[in-house]
Amino acid sequence: MTVKSATEHLITLQGAGKYYRQPNGQQIVILENINLELRSGEIVALLGPSGSGKSTLMRMVAGLIPPSQGKVEYHNQPLVGLNPGVAIVFQSFALYPWLTVLENVELGLKAKGEAPDPRRKKALRMIDIIGLDGFENAYPKELSGGMRQRVGFARALAVEPELLCMDEPFSALDVLTAENLRFELLDLWLERRIPTKAILIVTHGIEEAVILADRIIVLGRNPGRIRAELPVTLPHYRDRKHPSFQALVDQVYKIITNPELEKIEPAPTTVSPQEPRPEPKYQSLPPVRVGSIAGLIELLEDRPKTDLYRLGQELQLEVDDILPIVEAAKLMSFVEIAEGDISVTSIGQQFIAGGIDERKQIVRNQLLTNIRLVQQIYRLLEAKRNQRIPEELVLDILENHFSPEEAKRQLNTVIDWGRYAEIYSYNEPAGQIFLEEDIDKGRLRSVEQEKGEEESGGESEEMNNS
Repeated sequence: MTVKSATEHLITLQGAGKYYRQPNGQQIVILENINLELRSGEIVALLGPSGSGKSTLMRMVAGLIPPSQGKVEYHNQPLVGLNPGVAIVFQSFALYPWLTVLENVELGLKAKGEAPDPRRKKALRMIDIIGLDGFENAYPKELSGGMRQRVGFARALAVEPELLCMDEPFSALDVLTAENLRFELLDLWLERRIPTKAILIVTHGIEEAVILADRIIVLGRNPGRIRAELPVTLPHYRDRKHPSFQALVDQVYKIITNPELEKIEPAPTTVSPQEPRPEPKYQSLPPVRVGSIAGLIELLEDRPKTDLYRLGQELQLEVDDILPIVEAAKLMSFVEIAEGDISVTSIGQQFIAGGIDERKQIVRNQLLTNIRLVQQIYRLLEAKRNQRIPEELVLDILENHFSPEEAKRQLNTVIDWGRYAEIYSYNEPAGQIFLEEDIDKGRLRSVEQEKGEEESGGESEEMNNS
């Protein structure tokens, strides 16, 4: 993959510092003597312990706070006020709960004075790029943490910033969702699909910095200052197991931590295998987001076989936490399980290699091929003249097989999976599932036809009986 060339100096900090004066006259120094250049074509990671001023430095770059000493320049001109070429993705999702995904993404453009039509066009384009098709009219409460952060990315990128600043954007997410979103962002960057010239990311994860960055800035604290500036020349995508990767991680670790501190090995953990659950009569869907499934198989790439329990230890997940994700991946035929080992199937490998649209298509095919409830919902929708059904109809079917509470969980999962794959959409206020006109219905029907007329007839008869 060709990486953008780093030439143009976007932002320069010269002797920049930040301090606050207390009412008693005492001066608290947060940052001092920061000399830093942010150049076009590179991802820069800011690493450092808590209290080292990472977020303060990012806010100075964005023009949210002025330096107390030194200067910040944007395109070789002193920066005064907000930086017009910067957008920020925060750790918290910072979405307005009363606005839809589309309305949240439009906010930055609205603040810039964009007219409604071009504003909507740009927002929809970014929603498509970031992988939120089908959720334009959803509200934040309907979304998972990973999807809410995608909205934050789309909102920041919609204003077409030269520099995208990210303040620990993955820290509020679970491990697998963070891993998936991290690599999707990297895909968009390397493929030049996002309208930004450079990225500055604040992180506390050493491996995250080495995976993403072309340059790592290590800050010390009391006061915050640059202790090291390390170029990362490893080609993308980077293998965590490669000796060069591990050597760089170790180097950064030694810089950040006290060299005299003895290395503390983590205490060994033992995980007792659980008895497999009996297979329910009706197919049960684990309450797992597609982002978690994607994160799992991303981690399993280039691993012929991985012990499930070791994988749980590696991810710091309990068995009860990782098994539903594995089960969901198996339902979609992305992984195989044999004697406690998990491996990625050929379909899973295709998913890993695909872009956002290709991944959606693969999930769409797998759902319509393997997930009985998705097949039933889709057939019901096609049979209706207005192509809409109330969610209560699906709940009635599910409550024949599950408790009311579990039926609701099953409904939420099948709605989430179907929306991700753009098989159908969902209107929460109206409680309706519906097809949209722009869905490629012919392609969906062809997937169903592969299942055979006999199976289709059996399913239809069961739906009529229900």
